[in-house]
Amino acid sequence: MNKSLSSQSLLITGIILVSINLRTSIASVGPLIPFIREDLGLSNGLAGFLTTLPLLTFATFSLFAPGIGKRLGMGRAVFLGIAILTTGVILRVLGGIELMLFGTALTGIGIVIANVLVIPLIKVRLPEKLGLMTALLATMMSLFAGIAVGVSVPLAIDWNLGWRGSLAFWAVFMVLAMIVWIPQLQRPKANLQEVTDPAKNVWRSSLAWQITIFMGCQSVMYFTVVTWLPDMLIFRGWTPSQAGFVAAMMQIVSLVGSYFIPNFLIKLREQSGVVLAVGIGYVIGYLGLFVDNELVTYASLGLVGLCMGSSLSIAYTFIALRTAEDQTTAKLSAMVQSSGYYLAALGPFLFGISLDLFDNWNVLIYFLLFFSLVFTFFGVYAGRDRKI
Repeated sequence: MNKSLSSQSLLITGIILVSINLRTSIASVGPLIPFIREDLGLSNGLAGFLTTLPLLTFATFSLFAPGIGKRLGMGRAVFLGIAILTTGVILRVLGGIELMLFGTALTGIGIVIANVLVIPLIKVRLPEKLGLMTALLATMMSLFAGIAVGVSVPLAIDWNLGWRGSLAFWAVFMVLAMIVWIPQLQRPKANLQEVTDPAKNVWRSSLAWQITIFMGCQSVMYFTVVTWLPDMLIFRGWTPSQAGFVAAMMQIVSLVGSYFIPNFLIKLREQSGVVLAVGIGYVIGYLGLFVDNELVTYASLGLVGLCMGSSLSIAYTFIALRTAEDQTTAKLSAMVQSSGYYLAALGPFLFGISLDLFDNWNVLIYFLLFFSLVFTFFGVYAGRDRKI
C-alpha cells in the first residue's frame, strides 16, 4: 500500500514538473523580443514568427503523438518529449537566426508530445483525481508561464545573462523533470495499447470540431497576448521591466481560474454558462485596453488573465469530459491541439505583419475581440452535455 502510494506520489510530482515546462520556453520569448530583434536584426513579422513556429510544430506533430504514445508507452513518450524540448531550448541560443529557428521548432515538437499525452495519461492512471490533476496541469503551466514572463528581462539584464542566458535558464527545470520522471520509464508500455474499446473517428464529429475551434481561439488569444503585450506597453511608455511585470501579473491571476474551474466543471451537467461568462469577461477586459491608463490597464489585464486561466482549464476538461474511451481521449487531444494550434499559429505572426503594415497597436485589440467572440460561440455549443 505504501509502495503504491509512493509510486502515485512520484507520478503526481512528475506530472507537475512536466507541466511547468510546457509554456516557459514560449512565454519567456515575448519580453525579450526587443533584445532578440536588435541582436539578430529581425523584422516585427519574423520576431512574431519565433512564437508562431513552435505552434506550427505543435499542430503538425500532435497528430503523431498518440502513435508515439502507443508505440513507446505514454510514460516513455512524455520523457522523450521533455528531452526534445530541452535540446531545442539549448540549441536555439547557441548561434544565429538559423539555429534559433531550428531550436525553436524542436521546442514545439517536444512540448506537443508531452502536452497531448499527459491528459490521457492522467485519465488512465489517475482517474479518481481527474479534476485535481487537470487543475494542477493548467495551473502550473500558467504559473510558470507567468514567472517566465516576469523574470526574463531581469535574468537578461540584472543577472547579466543576456537574452541567450535568460532563455537557456529554463532548461534547468526540464532536466529536473526528466530526473523525477525516470520511474515512469520502468512501467509496462501498455497504456493505450491495452485499451480494447475502438476509438471514435473524432474528425467526423461536430462536437470535436467545436472543442477544437474553442481551443484554437483560446490559444490564439493567449499566444498573441504573451508575444506582443509587452511590446505594446513599451510603445505606450512603459519600461521593459514594467511591461514584463504587468504581463506576469496577468499570468499569475490566471491561476485562480485554471485551478478552481476543472473541479467546478466536472460537477456540472452542462458547462455552457461558464463559457459564456468567461467570454463576456474577455470582451470587457480587451475593451479596457483602448484606455491608455495604468490603473485601467492593470484591471483589464487582471480580468483577461482570469479568463485565460479559466479557458485553458475548460478546454482540457472538455477533452476528458466529452469522450468515453481512452483511445478517443488521446485522439481528441491530438486533434484539438493539432487543428487548434494551426489556428493559434496565425495570431502572433499575422499581428506582427499587421503592425508592420498599419503601425497601429489598436489592431491588436480588435484582433483579440474578434477571437473572443468566436471562442464564446463555439464554447457554448461544446459545453452541452454530449459525448463523441
